Amino acid sequence: MKLNELRDNPGARRKSKRLGRGIGSGKGKTSGRGVKGQKARTGVSLNGFEGGQLPIYRRLPKRGFVNPSRKVYAPLNLLALEKAFEAGRLDASQPLDEDKLREAGVVRSGPKFAGVRLLAHGEITRPITITVSGASAAAVAAVQAAGGTVNVLIPPKAAAAEEAPTSE
Repeated sequence: MKLNELRDNPGARRKSKRLGRGIGSGKGKTSGRGVKGQKARTGVSLNGFEGGQLPIYRRLPKRGFVNPSRKVYAPLNLLALEKAFEAGRLDASQPLDEDKLREAGVVRSGPKFAGVRLLAHGEITRPITITVSGASAAAVAAVQAAGGTVNVLIPPKAAAAEEAPTSE
């Protein structure tokens, strides 16, 4: 293949509409924009504007609450962990923590993630020792069934409620 033989795939580039080229073209005179008004001009900004009527986004009620200080955890499935062991990216005989999981590329890293949460999708076949921010009960049970241990840095809500002193 030579440089002068390079071509785009068929249909990769569409010809642009030729506007304002006479009435015979079908897009002449006003170029398909109608007559006058804001929408006929360039720089139109009518997103959500309904001609002075209260816009739909203001008519509908607000619902729910988004907690601005909520914590988002990077998910880690048992299946991904098992694949990392098989690929040789992680060593099951060594204790695992969140930093090692990030280095191996098993979990996504970034400022929006407060930690790693172990989830029970898939199976684990080897005993491991893993320290994570959170873990589902099913994931902990699966790791323990394989002969491993899970250390959770942030206790579940139920355990935290039991430890909290009651004022009587």
